[in-house]
Amino acid sequence: MAAESAVEIVFYLPRDVARILKCSEWWVKEQARKRRIPFCWIGGGYRFTPDHLSEIVRLSERTAEGAEVIPVDARRARRNRSPRPPVDSSAQLTARIPARARRAQDTTQSDAA
Repeated sequence: MAAESAVEIVFYLPRDVARILKCSEWWVKEQARKRRIPFCWIGGGYRFTPDHLSEIVRLSERTAEGAEVIPVDARRARRNRSPRPPVDSSAQLTARIPARARRAQDTTQSDAA
């Protein structure tokens, strides 16, 4: 009897991939549906191999090549805007009369005339 070499392939479900990648199961399924990440379609559902997981991480990687490193203090200084000119506190604000009240005033004035 010949010795059979059984190869066991590990498949992950979308919920397992989401747990491993610390993202939502919806995101995993949506990316697979849009063909943005590799997957297998087995048994009517998405399945992922360890190689797929590695490829997803590689595809999602962002490198810092050519990126300007800005010190934290410079970023904070850049965020601060020039101070606004002081508002004249002597300006008197008055509320508008609601439209219904204006109409009522208009009808009483026209009735009086």
